[in-house]
Amino acid sequence: MLWLALGPFRAMENQVLVIRIKIPNSGAVDWTVHSGPQLLFRDVLDVIGQVLPEATTTAFEYEDEDGDRITVRSDEEMKAMLSYYYSTVMEQQVNGQLIEPLQIFPRACKPPGERNIHGLKVNTRAGPSQHSSPAVSDSLPSNSLKKSSAELKKILANGQMNEQDIRYRDTLGHGNGGTVYKAYHVPSGKILAVKVILLDITLELQKQIMSELEILYKCDSSYIIGFYGAFFVENRISICTEFMDGGSLDVYRKIPEHVLGRIAVAVVKGLTYLWSLKILHRDVKPSNMLVNTSGQVKLCDFGVSTQLVNSIAKTYVGTNAYMAPERISGEQYGIHSDVWSLGISFMEDSPVLPVGEFSEPFVHFITQCMRKQPKERPAPEELMGHPFIVQFNDGNAAVVSMWVCRALEERRSQQGPP
Repeated sequence: MLWLALGPFRAMENQVLVIRIKIPNSGAVDWTVHSGPQLLFRDVLDVIGQVLPEATTTAFEYEDEDGDRITVRSDEEMKAMLSYYYSTVMEQQVNGQLIEPLQIFPRACKPPGERNIHGLKVNTRAGPSQHSSPAVSDSLPSNSLKKSSAELKKILANGQMNEQDIRYRDTLGHGNGGTVYKAYHVPSGKILAVKVILLDITLELQKQIMSELEILYKCDSSYIIGFYGAFFVENRISICTEFMDGGSLDVYRKIPEHVLGRIAVAVVKGLTYLWSLKILHRDVKPSNMLVNTSGQVKLCDFGVSTQLVNSIAKTYVGTNAYMAPERISGEQYGIHSDVWSLGISFMEDSPVLPVGEFSEPFVHFITQCMRKQPKERPAPEELMGHPFIVQFNDGNAAVVSMWVCRALEERRSQQGPP
């Protein structure tokens, strides 16, 4: 047949496309598009923004032939959705069936004022699309039709990161199967940290990893690194996060207890937040604790994606120096395994801390975290109530800030002029 030779896009060039935007608990709105094959992801988000003006939508979903929801958050994924839909339409035409609209399900996030705590936005002042804006049918509310796309609320960058918008600068470090770069995000003008991991996995596993990473959009804690998005290019996954100018704790020498105490408070709060979302960190260690010159302390590289954790483990040989005994022996593990790793991260090289050098509350905290039996280790609420944590839970970020700034200055002076 002719359409098989031309492909679904060429065959449907003159076909009017009806997109049915499903609104949670409120029915649906039909949108008629006269240039379907040229439709861009940004065009769809603009119209969804008119339909749902109070929500911030960064992606949407459609259903495949099995009824599974597929997420769309880029032009490439948009093309895949249209190709699938047009193939379905052509089958319906051949069989004399009624053509159904393309149904999409917006993924609404928190209100913009709450969600975009890092201020990273898509540059909405960029030039217009190469084609004119798609026609919007009268099915849309009349008041929303009066709004121009320039007046619409800016779209979050989450889910819309791509390699073309990123300029890589310095290499920040290596580890956990990947290389971390300092990078510049052109549309927003923001400095990012981009972790690039080579993975020899199938396209299906890539999709699964991206799906599992979606929960990172929901993380909203000042003790968790800000997540901006992720994307695959061939066999490389790039994970874009907030840049912390102080780097990770593993590059610092001995940390004074009054500084370490406040770092421990932030790490415990970060872990407690993850645990409240039913997320195990799985890789608590100094290199995954980041600091900045403002005195903030944040956790990164937590194992929200089981598939990514497993893929890295199969591809790279990592260290188990911070791993709880039950994990090393292959037993079942949970929150208490993260607690062990927390304790050993703050411990000196020797297996027993000298009481004379450290305070009794600190030694007791480490000892409790590193009890051999998992159930004997402190629960989250017990960690927050421990005297060592209570002592330094004063919100004094200036202590950490001064220590980080001093350490960075020392490092620069030792390196000499560039």
